[in-house]
Amino acid sequence: MRWQISLLGCAGLGMIGWVAKPAEPGKVEVPKKPTYAAHVAPILNAKCVACHRPGEVAPFSLIGYDNAKKWAKMAAVVTESKQMPPWKAVPGYGEHLDANILSPEEIAILAAWSKTGATAGDLKKAPLPPSFSSDWSLGDPDLVIQPTQEFKLEAEGEDVYRNFVIRNESKETRWVEAMDVKPGNKKVVHHVIVWLDGMNKAPALEAAQQDGQEGYISSGGGAGFLPTGSLGGWAPGLRARRGASGTAFKLAPGANMVVQVHYHKSGKPETDRTRVGLYFAKEKPEREMKLAWIANFMLDLPAGKVTQTRAVQKFPVAATVYSVMPHMHLLGRKMKAWMEFPDGTTKPLVQVEDWDFNWQFNYALKEPIQAPAGSKLIVEGEFDNSADNVRNPSSPPRRVRWGEETTDEMFLLVTSYTLAQP
Repeated sequence: MRWQISLLGCAGLGMIGWVAKPAEPGKVEVPKKPTYAAHVAPILNAKCVACHRPGEVAPFSLIGYDNAKKWAKMAAVVTESKQMPPWKAVPGYGEHLDANILSPEEIAILAAWSKTGATAGDLKKAPLPPSFSSDWSLGDPDLVIQPTQEFKLEAEGEDVYRNFVIRNESKETRWVEAMDVKPGNKKVVHHVIVWLDGMNKAPALEAAQQDGQEGYISSGGGAGFLPTGSLGGWAPGLRARRGASGTAFKLAPGANMVVQVHYHKSGKPETDRTRVGLYFAKEKPEREMKLAWIANFMLDLPAGKVTQTRAVQKFPVAATVYSVMPHMHLLGRKMKAWMEFPDGTTKPLVQVEDWDFNWQFNYALKEPIQAPAGSKLIVEGEFDNSADNVRNPSSPPRRVRWGEETTDEMFLLVTSYTLAQP
């Protein structure tokens, strides 16, 4: 199932939305017999080839007519089923910067092109694919962090979440306003998150790993500890940009960083040494970017049952909310989050109706939400711990509670925010 889901497309990730904004899906007329040059190439160039090109994590290229024709039928199937592009937020419930979705017209064009023979059209008039720079997109970073050695990945098996502990020897507070990532091996790097370890928990986890390689493995997509923050994340096809004006994440003296790399195995032994570039603000920002964890740590899922749950975070002071990131494991099915203001009005944040553990996104809001003191961030979710859930790791189903292992569960929404100035 994981191979099938990961077959086409790429994900968006970035804790405060440090990603380029794709083009908005436009409404276009669906011709009876579309051609690659006039109708299909623009769609693939805008929504697919960032991942589906040589050297990237997707298993095949969609650049050029010959490649597109070869995969035309599959592209039609997975886009009609909404498997691809792998964007899980329900359109219209909250507005997000990095929404990589196809319009109904674009989906219909791909379907019609496949059914009518995947014709080329005038290839001389076909748009060229976008260019992708190999340089740091924001210029040379102020600091580059990376593991001390290459990580060796086996050819076959389950995906690996490897956490590389980066010691912070600085005795000064630094403010991170942007981050960029350079995967060492794009064929296997699915996504990257940089966690902050202000409580110095990660070194002990690394010491306990004892498999002869740097870093440690964590389950469930978590860091293995409760992070004190995050500097952001990366996924294929997405480029760095600076955060909201006047904001930055605090990197305290001695606070270690944990670079978590999600590896998807390629079928042959691979190595990787991913680099992360940090860009520091020249002076202390007006507002410190923070993370809130809205969760139900008492989660208890009876065997054989569908269970609803809820979590609420009240803001005691005024705040600005920039992004939300849902997190559940294999039993999770749905999540919905919204803001409720003191006057009773509400603002939608994100809704996921078909949760997939393999595709986890951070949703950066197009317009940050101003939340007066007393506002509530409300999260509701649904879990299916029955035998009908094909992703249930237990057969027969067993009682499941909150825990770090993938076979445990979590109900968690991570949101980035700043507090109002006093």
